[in-house]
Amino acid sequence: MKLKFNHVAKRFGDLHVIDDFSHEFAQGQLVALVGPSGCGKSTLLHIAAGLADPSSGSVLADGRPIVGPHPGRTLMFQENALYPWLTLVQNVALALEFQKIEKKRAREQAVIWLEKVALNGFEDYYPHQVSGGMRQRAALARAFISKPNVLLLDEPFGALDALTRLTLQDVLRDLISESGPTVLLVTHDVDEALFLADHILIFSPRPAAVLKEFNLAHRKKTHDLSDFAAMRREILGLLGIHAEQLEQSKPFTLEKIRA
Repeated sequence: MKLKFNHVAKRFGDLHVIDDFSHEFAQGQLVALVGPSGCGKSTLLHIAAGLADPSSGSVLADGRPIVGPHPGRTLMFQENALYPWLTLVQNVALALEFQKIEKKRAREQAVIWLEKVALNGFEDYYPHQVSGGMRQRAALARAFISKPNVLLLDEPFGALDALTRLTLQDVLRDLISESGPTVLLVTHDVDEALFLADHILIFSPRPAAVLKEFNLAHRKKTHDLSDFAAMRREILGLLGIHAEQLEQSKPFTLEKIRA
């Protein structure tokens, strides 16, 4: 599904969050949105999900205006948002039950998707009985089970440790490769954006405006980013990170400079 933002602006009272944003996201692309905290990236996802209206401008999904939520557009947050009173398989199956799919069939599909994210054997565990990484795997399965045309990811791995984050980036990449949705990924992790994205949009401080777009569509997806050192340095420079800071922490995330 193609997403097209036409001169979108968003204000909350006197707070001007997004300023005249226009961009077209092609079918099957993964585009990372990177920028300072509070610059409006998550607001763009909420508008694309139909959970918020732009103050001006419009958003089109395959040429049709977005006027509210739709099962074809799935939004996933940093918090896994699993229901604690439901098992993992019940949480995943719920996405299909909301679409009026019979409960037995929904469970069968949920079992298949939990296996895809390496949670076979944990179907009947409750969220509090498994690790944060496992909960986020279940959240990924729930996001993909309804086969959305558009997947909106708001820092989905931001709360995880580095090793778990790398593992789940591989899982996400494989799921996207299999199902082919259009993906908008908000992240503060520059290396995550370089690894996962076909394109990276760098945003200015609020109100959000695109400073530059980077194209990585034809490169091999690997965690070895040595060939992209110059691009990484340029991205960090656009974000206000000086060269002498680059060696202080690898991988480098914007979370480091907010501490």
